[in-house]
Amino acid sequence: MDIDNIWNLFLERIKDTLDPILYETWFMDTKLVELNENYAKILVPMQVHKKHLKENYNDLVEEIFTEITGTNFNFEYVIEEELKTNVKIDVDAIGVPSFSDFESNLDPRYTFDNFIVGQSNKFAKATSLAVAEKPGFMYNPLFIYGKSGLGKTHLMHAIGNYIVKNSKKKVLYVTSERFVDDFLNIYRKNKNENNFEMIESFKKKYRDIDVLMIDDIQYLEIANKTQQEFFNTFNELHCNNKQIIISSDRSPDDLNKLEERLRTRFNWGLTIDILPPDFQLRMDIIDKKIEANEICNKLPLEVKEYIASNCSSDIRKLEGAITRIFAFAAMMNSSSITLDLAVEALKDYFVKSIISKNKIEQVQQVVASHYNISIDDIKGKKRVTNVSVPRQVGMYICRKVLEESLPKIGAEFGGKNHTTVMHSVNKIEKKIETDEDFKNEVDKIIAKLK
Repeated sequence: MDIDNIWNLFLERIKDTLDPILYETWFMDTKLVELNENYAKILVPMQVHKKHLKENYNDLVEEIFTEITGTNFNFEYVIEEELKTNVKIDVDAIGVPSFSDFESNLDPRYTFDNFIVGQSNKFAKATSLAVAEKPGFMYNPLFIYGKSGLGKTHLMHAIGNYIVKNSKKKVLYVTSERFVDDFLNIYRKNKNENNFEMIESFKKKYRDIDVLMIDDIQYLEIANKTQQEFFNTFNELHCNNKQIIISSDRSPDDLNKLEERLRTRFNWGLTIDILPPDFQLRMDIIDKKIEANEICNKLPLEVKEYIASNCSSDIRKLEGAITRIFAFAAMMNSSSITLDLAVEALKDYFVKSIISKNKIEQVQQVVASHYNISIDDIKGKKRVTNVSVPRQVGMYICRKVLEESLPKIGAEFGGKNHTTVMHSVNKIEKKIETDEDFKNEVDKIIAKLK
C-alpha cells in the first residue's frame, strides 16, 4: 500500500471520529509526504496547524495511524516552505500568528460552520477555532483586527458559541461601549448611598467568568478612567488562565490613545488581522447568502459578479445589496432579475458605499473646506460659532449619512463623549427643520461627498 492510500484511509477514519468543522479545519488539507522506518512526515497548510496538531491531536493521530499500519511512528508536521528549503521553522520560538443560565450575550446565528473561508481569513478562522478548543491556553489574549464588515464579530460569536456548546465554561461577550457604561453606572448612584454592592456586581460579571470577549476595543480610547478598570480586569483574568478575546478596527500598536501598558498586554498573545475578501470569496459569500433563502436559481451569474465587483471591502454591503435587489424586483413586479434591474436597484446604494469607505476623514475634509477652516479646528475645542457649527454639521453627517456610532464619531472628533455628539446631531437636526437655507447648505455638503 502506497503512502497516498495509507493517508486516505487515515483521513476516512479520523473524519468519523471528529466533528466536521474540526476535520475540515485541521485535517482535510493535510498530506502524508514521507514514511520511513520510525517517523512519518505530514504536510500541513499553515504554521498554526503544526502547533495545534502537535499539542492537541498527536496522540489521536498516532493511535489511528498505528491501527492502520500496525507500526508505531513519530510524527513530524511541516509546511510547504520547510519541504522546499529543508529548514525547520520553530513555531514555539516565533509564535503563530451552555450548560448554564449565564447571560453570555452570544448570537447563536454565528458559528464556525457558516463562516465562509477564503485566503484573506483562513488563518483567522483556524486560530479562532484553536482558541475555542482550548480557551485560556491557546493564544491568550487573542486580538483580532480589521476594517468594519470583515467578520471579526462573527468569529468572536463563533468562538463563544463553540465553547458554550462543548463545555460548561462561562462566556461573556460585550462591546467596549457596554463595558464603559457598566463601569460608569457604579458612580452614577447617589453619592450618599453605598455603592459597594454595585462594585461587587461589576467584578462578578467581568471576572467570575472563563472567557471575556470585548468587541471594538478602540472606543475605550476616549474613556480614560475605564482603561484603569479594564487593566485590572485583564490582569485578574489572565493570571487565572481565563481566555481574553479582543477585536478592533486597528492593530494594538495603532491604538495610540490607549495606555501603553494595555497595548503591551494586547501583544502578549496572538494578534491576527482580517483582510478584505478577494473576488472569489465575495462570490462564495453571495452564493451562501442566497442559498439560505432558496433563491439561488433566481440570481444570474452576471448579477452576482456585479455585486461582488462593487462591494469589495465590506461583507455587510454584500448582504444589503442582495436584499435591495430582491426588494426592488418585488416592487417592480418583475418575474426575473436581470443585470439592468440590479444596476438600477443599486445605483444609490453603491454611491453610499463610496462615502462609507472614506468615512469620517472625508466628511471632515469636505466640511472644513466648505467653511474655510482647518481639520484641527474641526477636531478642536473652540466654541466660536464659525467653528462649532461646522463641527456639529460634520457630526450630523457622520451620524445620519454614514450611520456611524456615537462613540466612534466622538473619538474621531477630538475625543468628544457620546453625549456631546448626540447634542450636536440633535441641534443640527432641529436647525434643518426650521431654516430652509441652512438645510440647502447641508445638502450641498452631502452632495459634494457623493
